[in-house]
Amino acid sequence: MLLRAESLKYDNHTIHSDWRLTSDYTSLTVNISIFKEYIQTRKQILVKNSKEEEYFLNKLIKAINEINTENIQSKEVLKFVVQLFTIHTDRIWYKHSKIVNITKHSKKW
Repeated sequence: MLLRAESLKYDNHTIHSDWRLTSDYTSLTVNISIFKEYIQTRKQILVKNSKEEEYFLNKLIKAINEINTENIQSKEVLKFVVQLFTIHTDRIWYKHSKIVNITKHSKKW
């Protein structure tokens, strides 16, 4: 059995030398922590070479062209422009993408 001596997180074991009977061996107890993990089962995608992908790209290009970046003189204005870009991108993405279920047979993206 291998224990990681350099890690306190995984080095959670106890040697019970007082449990030794007539043999030269002693019992070893190891605690193994199992954590609950969220596994994503759905995601939003754009289908490659589809009409929706074309509409998404055209609207995104239009939204980028409409953002005024000529007069950014402060951090606050820059922050506003970036937030505006993010809002437009998210809105366009959710309008043109579709939700698909992830299965064990799904392609890796």
